Amino acid sequence: MLYQNRFAKALLWGGVCTAILTGCNQPAQDANTTDGAATGGDTKAAMKTVAITAIVEHPALDDVRKGVIDELNDAGFKEGENLTINFQSAQGNTATAGQIAKQFVADAPDVIVAIATPSAQSVAASTSTIPMVFSAVTDPVAAKLVPKLDGSGTNVTGASDALPYAPQIDLMRQIIPSLKNVGYVYSPGEVNSTIVLKALKDNLTPLGINVHEAPAQRSNDIAMAARSLEGKVDMIYTSTDNNVVSAYESLYQIAKESKIPLIASDTSSVERGAVAALGVNYYDLGRETGKIVTRILNGEKAGAIPVYTPQSLDLYVSPKNAKAEGITLPQAVIDKAKVVVE
Repeated sequence: MLYQNRFAKALLWGGVCTAILTGCNQPAQDANTTDGAATGGDTKAAMKTVAITAIVEHPALDDVRKGVIDELNDAGFKEGENLTINFQSAQGNTATAGQIAKQFVADAPDVIVAIATPSAQSVAASTSTIPMVFSAVTDPVAAKLVPKLDGSGTNVTGASDALPYAPQIDLMRQIIPSLKNVGYVYSPGEVNSTIVLKALKDNLTPLGINVHEAPAQRSNDIAMAARSLEGKVDMIYTSTDNNVVSAYESLYQIAKESKIPLIASDTSSVERGAVAALGVNYYDLGRETGKIVTRILNGEKAGAIPVYTPQSLDLYVSPKNAKAEGITLPQAVIDKAKVVVE
């Protein structure tokens, strides 16, 4: 009987202690669970990550990146609040671009933005599931990024910087009416640049204007390539070739010494030595790219969004650069310019 009473008392005290401990611990657990759901869970769900990569840093591509970030901010995706942005530059190295692409895929962001063709190709080769938005790509179909422009049906879409060639050629002939020979400095390994070369030949040859190629594999080769055109051409035309644009100051030095005017398709190059440029506003292109990213972050499928192509071009001119490169800009050209760089 004594053993039974002691056993009963032990059970009673054990039950009381269990009740007390359970009563003390349970609210804290519930509170923690509730707090996690109300704060950490929602915050995690609301946070978005956008990874951005560019083949190299130069004014045009930097403007694209800034435009993307500003557009996202205006759309309510604010860095440091509900948006994380990871930017990596390949520093002009395609092997580095491939490494960055693989790292981004491993990080699994909500969207990858790839600026310029080499970076876009690297990302596209690394993932078929993470939404990718390219920007500053001249011909995304030829670059094999998308099969068509009106919705790829894949994980890829973006914004092209393709330019119509007729206005470019018209500008060349307005600046030098007797134009017979055009030099073209470019990177043979960049798809955009080889596409432009073919288009220049197709459009200029019927007009009796010769195109002289000056290939340069690296940015360090740009000056030597330009020097090879001395005495052969009336002007040098530059596209949005990333190696060329990143080394534009060295190209300008050769143009001044050789008295060969530079005509660009990147408006930011006018401040760096070009006589004139009729091209895309790359900040605006970045804003359009940002609009596409926003649509994807809000739930749309990348493959259902058509590729954006600019509908207007801006003319920038520099009478000062023209004088330094041995010509005088016609007043009619200056009058049509959106921006005159002094």
